[in-house]
Amino acid sequence: MCKQQKNYRKGGFTFKQFFVAHDRCAMKVGTDGVLLGAWAPVEGIQSALDIGSGSGLIALMLAQRNTILRVDAVELDSDAAAQAQENFIGSPWAERLQVINQGIVSYSQSSPAQYDLIVSNPPYFEPAVACRDEKRDQARYTSTLTHDVLLESAKACLAAHGLFCLVLPHDAGEKLQKMAEDSGWFTAFRVNVSDKRVTPYHRILLGLRLQNIETKVTSLALKEENGEYTDEFRKLIQPFYVKY
Repeated sequence: MCKQQKNYRKGGFTFKQFFVAHDRCAMKVGTDGVLLGAWAPVEGIQSALDIGSGSGLIALMLAQRNTILRVDAVELDSDAAAQAQENFIGSPWAERLQVINQGIVSYSQSSPAQYDLIVSNPPYFEPAVACRDEKRDQARYTSTLTHDVLLESAKACLAAHGLFCLVLPHDAGEKLQKMAEDSGWFTAFRVNVSDKRVTPYHRILLGLRLQNIETKVTSLALKEENGEYTDEFRKLIQPFYVKY
């Protein structure tokens, strides 16, 4: 969960330029979504698709970072989709944000749109003991959206020059990267993320393309040993977190 606990108010999280209500969403505002929304390259693009948008957090961050970018947010759960729509309407970029209450598989098969950028903070746990909350199961477990189906759906929606960006736990991200490369994707960017400089990597940010390209591998630590955010992470979150 994001460190800025004082930015929470009942049912949501306050950023510098927008508020994200998430009380009707299975997955709340958290560091994974903030990482992806702050990191995904947006310079020089005009269209983006957020797969499994939830509260709309990532779509809102992308819209803030690029003043001409139009973002479509696909969300299967009707409650989350409705809340994302409310968050969009309450933001400064309502005219550039659209919620689509639909699963990505059916959307990818029916929509002719081709996007410059696709982002996703996807389900990542293999099916296991179910949560008591069916919607949380849907958001967390790959039984409702397997990674091979996610890659296939993203490929159908991505422009030839486009980039598909994801955030995943480290082990799940390595598996998805191999799966992607085995099915015709190329890794453009890989950021290995650790909580602190001396701790093992626990997240991966991936940027995938359909064109052959050299992979750029970097690392990012979120915190120093004293628990303060690193300069690198502060640079990413400064446009969004109220404190910075």
